[in-house]
Amino acid sequence: MTSSDPVARAQDAAAIRASLGVGIAVAAYGISFGALSVAAGLDVWQTCVLSLLMFSGGSQFAVIGVLASGGVGAGPAAIASATLLGMRNSLYAMRMGPIVGGPWWRRLLAAPLTIDESTAVGTAQPTLRSQRIGFWVTGGVIYVGWNLTTLLGGLLGDLVGDVRQYGLDAAAAAAFLGLLWPRLRSRQPVAVAIAAAAVAAVLTPWLPPGIPVLAAAVVAIVVGVTNALGRREPDLTIDEMSQEEPR
Repeated sequence: MTSSDPVARAQDAAAIRASLGVGIAVAAYGISFGALSVAAGLDVWQTCVLSLLMFSGGSQFAVIGVLASGGVGAGPAAIASATLLGMRNSLYAMRMGPIVGGPWWRRLLAAPLTIDESTAVGTAQPTLRSQRIGFWVTGGVIYVGWNLTTLLGGLLGDLVGDVRQYGLDAAAAAAFLGLLWPRLRSRQPVAVAIAAAAVAAVLTPWLPPGIPVLAAAVVAIVVGVTNALGRREPDLTIDEMSQEEPR
């Protein structure tokens, strides 16, 4: 339902523009995920199911990164790593719950769409109505776009054949590093990254694939719970979100 108030219409239009700008930019990264997932050993349909059901870019890259290093045997560690990364979405849900509102089924529908980008665009709007528009449009555009580009990337990667001969079997880890790099803007995340990398590097020769990743994650959990080395980082702006990989 459209509003007859010119100011409200302008706010709605601004929310839609922001949603489309962020959504389309983020969805494009699905191509890289699809190709790298196939490189990690999943087939095209497994890759697509992962995007359909998990729909969390950071967690998805974590899964294929661990699988690429340890194969099927690293599955439990990959799932645990993805779960740790996805836990932040439950915190977003606490913030977005009052904005989404409505009956239980609406909140249930909103749950998988509650990601970094939809939360950022939604909360950045000035009114409740435009916040809801920002949330739903951003989440919907990214969900549809991410799954379509995942399929495209998976098909392209599958056509290449054995990607190990091109050195692409290590690309998932590089992509995940690119996902995290823009976050390293103050001493706290830099210290966490260095400490986690050191823990993983020391344990890798001695433990099965995937376990060092979980051990390194403990560093981030401890720092996050204690808020050591700094204050809470401000939320990303919409412009910043459009320049980063998703979730």
